Amino acid sequence: MDRRQIQTNYLNVKNVFSTDMYSLNYIYTALSKPVELPGIHEFTAMGLMNNKQIDYYDSVSKKKIPKQDWMKDKLPADYWEKALSHLSMYIVIIYLLFHLFFLSDVHILQWKHGCEIDQQPDGTLKFIKGIDQYSYDGDDFLAFDDATMQWVAPVDQALPTKRKWDGKEFSRSDCEYLLTLNRHVRLTCMVTGFYPKDVLMHIKKNGVPLTKHDGVQSAGVLPNDDETYQIRMSVQIPEADKETYECYVDHRTLKEPIVEKWGKVWFIWFSGVIDGSFVLILASVVLFVLCKRGTIGRS
Repeated sequence: MDRRQIQTNYLNVKNVFSTDMYSLNYIYTALSKPVELPGIHEFTAMGLMNNKQIDYYDSVSKKKIPKQDWMKDKLPADYWEKALSHLSMYIVIIYLLFHLFFLSDVHILQWKHGCEIDQQPDGTLKFIKGIDQYSYDGDDFLAFDDATMQWVAPVDQALPTKRKWDGKEFSRSDCEYLLTLNRHVRLTCMVTGFYPKDVLMHIKKNGVPLTKHDGVQSAGVLPNDDETYQIRMSVQIPEADKETYECYVDHRTLKEPIVEKWGKVWFIWFSGVIDGSFVLILASVVLFVLCKRGTIGRS
């Protein structure tokens, strides 16, 4: 396309769902007896979603503490009571096992329980695999193989438990419940068809530019086939986020920056002059939402 001509064709913009992997893991760590080290407790439990901590418990505070706002806002009050009840049961069983073997030294028992899901192109969430692993003093003790639906026992001591548990279906309830609560949307700001290359773009929250530390992703300025350029930025935010987001774009051919608030698909057309000789079309500033909504796929 000749940059000297005014572009009159319109862009076809649709909401498109990206494909992403999500994970939820709970890690329980128990010591056979207390140690005099700061921050090291006899029992701890930690929830991780996409490797970010969502809640925490230890045997000193004896409280299950939410670490994310959506955990506080969306989970019912009895969730925390039930969680504490389950934790108390785990602790009793663990220490019965420790004392049954009359352990005098410090030993560590760890249990990791969770799942992975995949977001499909249509936005639905599909269960991929379950994770259930036990380790003792850092060595693998027993693990669930999701592909064969069987337990793997690396040591002879775990064989009786393996035989008893083989054939039991992996529980998906925790994963299904918590992952559907933590829904997100992806805001994407795109501008294409500009020349020269230098352009300033931000995704702003309440008027403040977001950065890579806030999760902003961009491949930078890329060339088009017609010798113009394009740039795209995106950021993932909680679906329930009520803050004001906007796309900010400035270019040397603009009389003033373009600022568009999130909430619609925008088509903006304007022209300018480059060095008095070329007509520039900054083809469009598109601020659109990739809504990540769906339900857990059931097999």
